[in-house]
Amino acid sequence: MKNLTGSKNVKQLQKSTPQLIAEALRESIMQGELAAGEQLFQDEIANQFGVSRIPVREALRQLEAEGLVTFYPHRGAVVTELSSMEVQEIYEIRVALETMALRMAMDKMSGADLKRAEDVLHRIEADPDVAHWGDLNWQFHDALYSPAQRPRLVAMIETLYVQMDRYVRMQLKHLNYMQRSQQEHWALLAACQQRDVETAIGLLEQHIQVAAHTLVEHLQS
Repeated sequence: MKNLTGSKNVKQLQKSTPQLIAEALRESIMQGELAAGEQLFQDEIANQFGVSRIPVREALRQLEAEGLVTFYPHRGAVVTELSSMEVQEIYEIRVALETMALRMAMDKMSGADLKRAEDVLHRIEADPDVAHWGDLNWQFHDALYSPAQRPRLVAMIETLYVQMDRYVRMQLKHLNYMQRSQQEHWALLAACQQRDVETAIGLLEQHIQVAAHTLVEHLQS
């Protein structure tokens, strides 16, 4: 297993040990340095961080809750593998939850919410690094959903984004999907600015379904 510890800045040192370990493992999974199906040995991770197995176990349980790690009897923790069918299911859930969140948020959106979403799209265009896409993409969608004032719903959606981030990075890198996704983002934002609920819902549903189709097709091939 690669070295996970890296350098720690002041902000990192303010976090708990399980949080630091979870962040290091999460980033390694997202970058593909820890491959799907790879076993995560708690003793090895604990030695790298110079800690006991207790915070490592807590970190792995956190990643399990995010869908990035799966625990198996007699094998322990393993980086979660997703089949094309599982990816399809996740995107179907996304359609249901995200269209619900957007519909509930539309009449509560302020000018500041819309400006925040627009600023994120400009940041995406200024920083085309695939490694930053997942976080910026979520910031855009979060700006549109948070006005719904349904924190549990938004948290559920964010978990799905975390689970899919490494697959979306692959999609962007190998399928040259970023430009199309950005065009769809701008169209969605325009519909929200015009307070056109049905157009916005339709664009969002199409945005998610097209992304699912291209990703599933790529995984199957």
